[in-house]
Amino acid sequence: MAGHETHYTLDLPKFDKPVRLLIVVAPYYKDIADNLVAGARAVAAEAGAVADLVEVPGALEVPTAIAMAARMADYDGFVALGCVIRGETTHYDTVCNDSSRALTLMGLEGVCIGNGILTVENRPQAEVRADPAGQNKGGGAAAAALHLVALSRKWAGRKTGIGFKPQGESFRIAGQPEGPSRA
Repeated sequence: MAGHETHYTLDLPKFDKPVRLLIVVAPYYKDIADNLVAGARAVAAEAGAVADLVEVPGALEVPTAIAMAARMADYDGFVALGCVIRGETTHYDTVCNDSSRALTLMGLEGVCIGNGILTVENRPQAEVRADPAGQNKGGGAAAAALHLVALSRKWAGRKTGIGFKPQGESFRIAGQPEGPSRA
């Protein structure tokens, strides 16, 4: 049973310059959301990061808010929080799959996101996962975002030896004979 497993957790990264996180939460289940936020804020503070908070109506709006902030605001990383509890309809599957997919697609584009949207069968599962003194999934999502910020900063300064052109070599440019023949 997963409840008896032990998991390895990476130490929080250290930063030379301040980190700004945006926590985006869907407080549909307010008590669970509050615990997720408390866990995320505590981990952000432990790493020395500043964490702002915005609320959106539901889990489907979390990725939209993050996408807007990634384009229009000045944040280093994002923490997606909320809770989806299985109900009697397939709406659960839509919300879980679509919110997760949208966050993953942004991550693949380089947006530093920790996904702490709980997808559970019942309220007791959500309560134990959201509890900062329990599984602390809000804190785990903040830690994930911080680790991705650290990676993006590590790789941001790399300017040579990347891409398709081997470092130090030129390649021929197709085109007119009057123009440059090498790049």
